[in-house]
Amino acid sequence: MERPSCIVEDLKQFVVSEAPQTAFYIPDFISEDEESFLLQQVYKSPKTKWTQLSGRRLQNWGGLPHPKGMLAETLPDWLQSCCEKVSSLGVFGGKTANHVLVNEYKPGEGIMAHEDGPLYHPTVGTISLGSHTMLDFYRPVLAADGPQTQQNRYLLSLLLRPRSLLVLQDDMYRQLLHGIQNRDRDPLTDRVANLSGAGARPGETLSRGTRVSLTIRHVPKVIRTRMVLGRK
Repeated sequence: MERPSCIVEDLKQFVVSEAPQTAFYIPDFISEDEESFLLQQVYKSPKTKWTQLSGRRLQNWGGLPHPKGMLAETLPDWLQSCCEKVSSLGVFGGKTANHVLVNEYKPGEGIMAHEDGPLYHPTVGTISLGSHTMLDFYRPVLAADGPQTQQNRYLLSLLLRPRSLLVLQDDMYRQLLHGIQNRDRDPLTDRVANLSGAGARPGETLSRGTRVSLTIRHVPKVIRTRMVLGRK
């Protein structure tokens, strides 16, 4: 599928050239006021929206993705606005994002290396709120390559500052795994591919605070409520 021209024109300056195709890192994608508003909305959400997992807790908005189709739920206005703002960049192939995961990571918490899977359009946008984090990328485990560890599969990291937007596509989405290590301080090395774009230098160490991420995606296969109710 040919990419919309607006990606080439509007996002070209934000490509992380030191990473495989394709990562866009946009600092200050939202303002401090927008960040404050979004955090207020996250923590005003009903307690029943939170799911506690090992190492983090999350909210699921838009429906539960499923191979047979996601039963779509209306997004609240504050998340719909975020979806529209990210989608206006053309990163979802002209579609508007319809699914958001809200993850809360406290200092020392992370998520194991994983891939997002085939239920989504092969693009993910992540807005960071409250604190930075370090997102690490790994080559997949290939049986033909013999014994492998997470350390020798490690490829690079991206520093995600508060209020930034990260968009992953192509090999960065389809081929590599990504995760966040369980630690409360992040040393910056030359393996961090977007140091200059994130306004940082090798040798620094950043202390994490509580971070909330908005993981924004488009689920192509959707079941509308009317269709479900109309079945016998």
